[in-house]
Amino acid sequence: PPMYLDLGQTTVIPHKEVIGIFDLDNTSSSIRTRKTLEQAEQRGEITNLSEDLPKSFILCQAPQGQQRIYLSQLSTATLRSRVKSLSR
Repeated sequence: PPMYLDLGQTTVIPHKEVIGIFDLDNTSSSIRTRKTLEQAEQRGEITNLSEDLPKSFILCQAPQGQQRIYLSQLSTATLRSRVKSLSR
């Protein structure tokens, strides 16, 4: 059975589509990360799930090869613990 990761704001995605979970504060200091996020936003590949400042972003690859980035108000620690609970 497929397992789903809850990203907050009633959004769930198939666990197998997750490539990485990243802390936005730590990674946004990198020029490469900022450029990647800007380009993804221009292509319409970002979904903002945060009502406040997002704490993390989740990089996903859909089965059709499409990239998707979710901005979440959940911390990377919270998201990673949810991923670990799926593995049990």
